[in-house]
Amino acid sequence: MMRFNVLLLVALSAHAQTIELVPVIQKPVSRTITLPGEFEPFLKVALQARVQGFVEKVLVDRGSAVKQGDLLIELSAPEMDARIAEAEARVQANNSERAGSEAQRSSAQSTLDRLKKAAETPGAISGNELTIVQKQVDAFDALIRSKQQSSTSLSAAVKSLKDLKSYLKITAPFDGIITERLIHPGALAGSGPLLMLEQLARLRLVVAVPEEDVSGLVKGAKVEFKVPAYPERTFAGTVARTGRVLDPKTRTMPVELDVMNGDAALSPGMFTAVKWPVKRSRPALYVPKTAVVSTTERVFVIRGKDGKAEWVNVGKGAADGDLIEVTSSALQPSDMIVKRATDEMREGSPISSKK
Repeated sequence: MMRFNVLLLVALSAHAQTIELVPVIQKPVSRTITLPGEFEPFLKVALQARVQGFVEKVLVDRGSAVKQGDLLIELSAPEMDARIAEAEARVQANNSERAGSEAQRSSAQSTLDRLKKAAETPGAISGNELTIVQKQVDAFDALIRSKQQSSTSLSAAVKSLKDLKSYLKITAPFDGIITERLIHPGALAGSGPLLMLEQLARLRLVVAVPEEDVSGLVKGAKVEFKVPAYPERTFAGTVARTGRVLDPKTRTMPVELDVMNGDAALSPGMFTAVKWPVKRSRPALYVPKTAVVSTTERVFVIRGKDGKAEWVNVGKGAADGDLIEVTSSALQPSDMIVKRATDEMREGSPISSKK
């Protein structure tokens, strides 16, 4: 029995001597990963008619480059001219009535002034006569104020109709390219879109950044990318906006890059391979890929502690060459771990570095 125990200890000791231990490495995280991205126009609008009318002219087509303020579509609405003429006639009639009231008020005021002068002689006129004329002047004053208010309201109605008429001319709200034409002369422009206008000289590149890499986002950082259409060229964009919210399904955050597209080489919908820089404020722990053991129950590394094996649970991160990033509250830099670990190396078994 004693001989068996001695042989067992010798075997365990021999096994322990074959184990290679390496230190846990701590270093800053700075690497580049490739992420897919999708281009969107910086500005995009479906141009619609604000008033109903028939299409007279369409001055642009798909692919037309336009400047802000350029005339794109002309509509016609004959009934609107009739409404404007009717409203202007009401303004003129009201102004005529006000002018007549002002003339009558002037006459009544003249009469009132004469009566007041005559009233200076006792008994020349009765007090009731003076009161009647004063009330006539007050009534004309009220009528004139009413006509002035009516004139303001009617003039505003004319202006509103003329503003509506100006909407019969549809202009470009910004510089861009017409990407769709959905209307032709003779058609009735209603609630549907007539043209699609997109700004392509400047694009939005939307990149879905994984959750573990969002902490390194730096607004204003320059990021390079490639597109299959131009494999020989490397483009660049600037980090401009973040969604601030993760997609619960993909665990990614949408980040927008501003990309200048002066030569029109890039188009919305193009696939991009973005070289995303990964940087973190805190250094990370790295171990050899062979040191991480994954089972159905746990992911761990084996640390050598006091000459014995100790299983330490870890979380796996991104690979960096032959190393892999791990996260663990129990693992410290410079801890010695088994370089080539397996779950057959039971916890508590003798362990020592390879000699």
